[in-house]
Amino acid sequence: MQKIIDKAKTLIEALPYMREFAGRTIVIKYGGHAMVDEELKKNFALDVILMKHIGINPVIVHGGGPQINQFLKKMNVQSSYIQGMRVTDGDTMDVVEMVLVGKVNKEIVGLINLQGGKAVGLSGRDGDLVKAKKMQIYKELVENAPPELIDLGQVGEVTEVNVEILETLDSQNFIPVIAPVGVGAKGESYNINADLVAGAIASKLKAHKLILLTDVAGVKDGAGNLISSLACGELDGKIKDGVITGGMIPKVNCCRAAVAAGVGKAHIVDGRVEHAILLEIFTQAGIGTEIVQ
Repeated sequence: MQKIIDKAKTLIEALPYMREFAGRTIVIKYGGHAMVDEELKKNFALDVILMKHIGINPVIVHGGGPQINQFLKKMNVQSSYIQGMRVTDGDTMDVVEMVLVGKVNKEIVGLINLQGGKAVGLSGRDGDLVKAKKMQIYKELVENAPPELIDLGQVGEVTEVNVEILETLDSQNFIPVIAPVGVGAKGESYNINADLVAGAIASKLKAHKLILLTDVAGVKDGAGNLISSLACGELDGKIKDGVITGGMIPKVNCCRAAVAAGVGKAHIVDGRVEHAILLEIFTQAGIGTEIVQ
């Protein structure tokens, strides 16, 4: 009986958040272990279906790096990375687009629909949803010398987001599932980091929340304890002190940019936890790190 009562208490705890988020948009970057483990994949689908049924508008942007690597390996193509980004020549871009749009995206859509949801798959090319330009990064050579421009190929950065197609899908109660492929001014494809695409879409929609699913618990302090909340003004100090390092730096910067552009809150959440999204948004404590203004 106590277990049943505890379930009822959980629902009551979630009720104020359900009221608050009804009619709001939440953009979710779906990636990491949550995209690989079969049980977590099913839980993710059920989570977003539940959100849609109680009046929240989930928008999903997915990654797919491991799946791309697997396909390239079968083709005996060696991937190379510079500053954490895949060098993407024309042939690699064809594979990236085929795997992200033709395989991974459709698998996610199919999983949501199989569990009773209504999902539609898109890439940034559809309806000019995500316009992009070639990303330029530079390498410092020697002191007092101009930096060297590094050519990443068809790696892009977002220049514009056209949300008309998302608004149309939302009006018909569909869940958009977006592959992070952008379109250039001449119709060329660009491979874009999924976090950046999710952040740009959340910013354009003025989403209530941006959630980045990762394979870590969130931001931790020097003692290894989870930091449940960080203000944007604290981030530079945490980076300088070495509390935020490595791959967490671009994630918190993505969150900071989204919050600065009008997103209510951004969250970095451990996607390895069952029902991670629901635990983060429908409980008082949450399970990850929120980034606030």
